Amino acid sequence: MFEGVLPAIITPFKRNSATDLDVQGLERNILYLLSCGIHGIVPCGSTGESATLSFKEHEKVVSVTIDTVNGKVPVLAGTGSNNTAEAVILTKAAKDTGADGVLVISPYYNKPNRAGLVKHYTKLADLDIPVVIYNVPGRTGQNLEPDLIAELAKHPNIVGIKEASGNVGQISRIIELTQDEDFAVISGDDSLTLPIMALGGTGVISVAANVDPARMVAMCEAADKGDWKKALALHYALSPLFRSMFIDTNPIPVKKAVELMGMAGGPVRLPLDNLDENKTAALKKILATIPAAKKTAGAGSAGKKKKLPVKKTRR
Repeated sequence: MFEGVLPAIITPFKRNSATDLDVQGLERNILYLLSCGIHGIVPCGSTGESATLSFKEHEKVVSVTIDTVNGKVPVLAGTGSNNTAEAVILTKAAKDTGADGVLVISPYYNKPNRAGLVKHYTKLADLDIPVVIYNVPGRTGQNLEPDLIAELAKHPNIVGIKEASGNVGQISRIIELTQDEDFAVISGDDSLTLPIMALGGTGVISVAANVDPARMVAMCEAADKGDWKKALALHYALSPLFRSMFIDTNPIPVKKAVELMGMAGGPVRLPLDNLDENKTAALKKILATIPAAKKTAGAGSAGKKKKLPVKKTRR
């Protein structure tokens, strides 16, 4: 279900004292991404500033995303928390709203033991919605080891992992250990998408796809077809953009980038702050290299549901 390019979308805010949600801007951004052929979409992840959204705002962003997508691609809603009870509330809300699955970050700050992690993810998976685990040690302070992932993958509703450890050896081991499960290993790092797909990964939950979705789609579809020469050329063409997305804390650079391109962005919420002048100038140079046709955020109707040209054989 979750393969190809799934942008982890930003949450646009208005430039007012309350930094209110920009719902119309969110709808326009989603329509643009759909028009570029994305294979899925992820609202309310780290890139969507989920940590600063109220429960009401969180549910609104997920609801608007589902309504705007209108079944064209799967919606994987971020519903993680370091409080299992809160994660249950968010996951139930996403399920009731019609999300196709949920992306659940491993609990941050608490540093739960193995038994706690298993119970946390099992409790959410038992809500009867597909769950994708999110391993990002740089934000959580704790790595999810391959043997733990292999154990969790045996649950029928735990269907994949977004792997952002940056450890290709670990990612390879996860794929190796889950070969007999219906389990997707998805890159959580744009720059590692190609090597992870070469190992058997199914795609990427992408920051860069907010900015250049068409070339991200072209790269993943080329890799899926085994056209590694084309995929590699696109990887290197996109690499400056990948690096630029992390010249400051995510999502500070990507929000500035989409706004510079004429899409809805707005400010980041405190405790994050806006991109400084020097970094903004550097970002503008990178954006100038993106093909002009990809830089216009049209708000027209999106086409039919986009599929990868070759369906992966599940392991």
